[in-house]
Amino acid sequence: MRELLELLRIVFIFGILGALGWGIAGNIYKINEEAETYSWLGAIAILLLLFVLYRNKLQFSGWYQGKGKVKLPKSVSRTLILSSIVLLISPFVLGFLLN
Repeated sequence: MRELLELLRIVFIFGILGALGWGIAGNIYKINEEAETYSWLGAIAILLLLFVLYRNKLQFSGWYQGKGKVKLPKSVSRTLILSSIVLLISPFVLGFLLN
């Protein structure tokens, strides 16, 4: 039962925080019409950031008490965060270069 509650918690966290993040990023991408075409890259970036947030902070405050609750290694966290930053910026770059 705890696993199901934790799974629902993950869905709500990703849904609410993802919608909030996309609301902000989506409005920024709408400023530039060329960037709006590639805004799906920003959505991937938001999901990556939420994954890092969950694995490094939020998983320790949930209902699940089983094994395997470890933080991501720092190198993996940094790589994912850097990738997210690149993905957040890339719609503007691609919109400028390809249009």
